Amino acid sequence: MSLLPGRLLTSGAGAVLPVAPIEVDGHTMGSESLLRYLQIKVHHLIQEQPWDSIRVVGGYDRRAVISQYEKNGKLFNWERPTAEVRDRDLLVKAFPGTDYVRHYGLIIATYLAMTGRPADHITYQLPDPALCRTAVEQLNLGLDGELVIVGWALEHLAPAGAVWTRGSGYAWQRTTVHGRRVVYLGFRHSIWGDVAGRVVRRLAELGAGDVVYVGKVGALVPQIEPNTMLATGNESLVNDALVTWNDFFGDFASAQPGVHTGVHVTSPSILLENRDWLTKHAEYAFVDPEIGPMGMAARNAGIGFGYLHVISNNLARHYPADLSNERHRDVVRRRAVLIGRIRDIITNRLAAHLS
Repeated sequence: MSLLPGRLLTSGAGAVLPVAPIEVDGHTMGSESLLRYLQIKVHHLIQEQPWDSIRVVGGYDRRAVISQYEKNGKLFNWERPTAEVRDRDLLVKAFPGTDYVRHYGLIIATYLAMTGRPADHITYQLPDPALCRTAVEQLNLGLDGELVIVGWALEHLAPAGAVWTRGSGYAWQRTTVHGRRVVYLGFRHSIWGDVAGRVVRRLAELGAGDVVYVGKVGALVPQIEPNTMLATGNESLVNDALVTWNDFFGDFASAQPGVHTGVHVTSPSILLENRDWLTKHAEYAFVDPEIGPMGMAARNAGIGFGYLHVISNNLARHYPADLSNERHRDVVRRRAVLIGRIRDIITNRLAAHLS
């Protein structure tokens, strides 16, 4: 069974499917930045030695071999897929989610091709929907109408010095802001793509009143320099259909200086965002894998949802900062300023609700 470069098949759970590397020359990141991005994502066992076969599956297994490239100095979003050695074969275990399993398969295949190694032995196996649901159902905390803030930079958004209560793969803390009960919720593992939608659905089941997602998006508008502005909105293109949700921020966030608003595009993998993809979506403003599934889940559950993200990279024009050098000192400094702006906007939005 053959697979065209960069194409992801949509067969059902359990099928073992081959994955081929993308055409690097057409990718919006450019080959140099793309390779740097892949090098910090690919498990060290894959970078260090050849394997007869590599299969990516859905499975949250911290007992398997942990990658040496995990950024474990962070409180959240630092766990990466683990690996289980089976003689000359390698089983790579990603957190159960269709988008994440496919995405990581593309990462491995493209990395191997870019480093001059065979990539025709890479496969992925889509996780069963029941496994995906069960993995997210490990999230269990009592909620009663709270605003839940989930995502990135939470350690800088939550009250300083407060103790995080730890669960299975996640941690949270509760506070009150201008009379509204607020829960900050972070995950050690990635909640990529459809996983993020399941997280919102689970939060609604547990009693959340609103969910705000703080993270990073890519800009599709050439003039926006990375790490200088924030993004917000209440619409996303998901599988070529426009999804709209009840925006927690209303018009408040978009009216603030330094905040760009527009229609978002949901993309299941950064590896698929080539020049043809960009041309097709040039009329839109932002891209990431999570916002659309989260907004759709919130809409279906009847709760409010909003996002307020750092614009971290630009697909339409080359800038020095991109997804391959996020640990650079200047990038970190600029993002710290924007995180402060996110904190202020959320706080002021809650204060405005009282007036």
